[in-house]
Amino acid sequence: MVSPPGTPTVVVMVTRIALTGLTSTMSLLSLLGPTIPLEWGPGPLTLDSLPRVTYVAHRGGAREVPENSMSGLMAAYVRGTADVLDFDTRMLRDGTPVVMHDPLLNRTTYLGGEVRKLSAGDWQGVRLRPKASLPGSWRSERPPTVARVLDLLGGRAVLMLEVKDPRSLARLASLIRSRGLTRSVIVHSNDPALARRTHRAGLLTGLWRSAEQLRGDRPSQWRSYVDVLDVDHKARDADLLRAVNSGIRRVWAHTVVKPDQRDRVLELGCDGVITDTPGRLAGVRGRAGR
Repeated sequence: MVSPPGTPTVVVMVTRIALTGLTSTMSLLSLLGPTIPLEWGPGPLTLDSLPRVTYVAHRGGAREVPENSMSGLMAAYVRGTADVLDFDTRMLRDGTPVVMHDPLLNRTTYLGGEVRKLSAGDWQGVRLRPKASLPGSWRSERPPTVARVLDLLGGRAVLMLEVKDPRSLARLASLIRSRGLTRSVIVHSNDPALARRTHRAGLLTGLWRSAEQLRGDRPSQWRSYVDVLDVDHKARDADLLRAVNSGIRRVWAHTVVKPDQRDRVLELGCDGVITDTPGRLAGVRGRAGR
């Protein structure tokens, strides 16, 4: 890999390591410097600091890195191709929140069975199975806990975590508050009632809706408690325009993978894209319609 002239040596080293997945996350962070969240120092990375057009790495950029993995999230952070890092959360039987999309282990790990039936001790034996179709070379690794992601990336990047288990909201809120990250972590779900609870807990609230749901939605009714409305890029123009004009400050579209998809939602007024391919879309960022 040939780097552009003037590229800092540390960035080159970290990028190479992140792309191959051949070192631990702690090694990556030792190259990046102190792990004190930037939110606690000058120039905090909070929701309010995001650019006008925001790019979100969905599950870390699931077509470019192992989804919901620490190495994948770290690679997305180091590459700088996204403004927000997104990941999914579930809760183990002992109340430990972990990073995992599916209710079952089968699709993304070498094991099977339900995530919710595992203990924190059991979680130590789980290993992710990287897709063969991913670019680069990735090794198997333990999926992280939510606490680990917050400790290593909290404040360094704006994070968006999706709550797959509503029972875990109180525990997630505690983890976020105790690290001073209430303006840096968006708590995301598909349920307006859970979004309201999230807002009442003093957290940033994200709400996603499918194209089918948007046909009957009236997003303006959520504007008092939703910070980010996440809409399906496959929705009809009229439904996207209703979301854009709802009074909700930020309207982002999922899950965008192609430039023409991105350009359409931006022209309609969305001010962010949630993408599995942040590297592909980062070169030409398009323009916002609003």
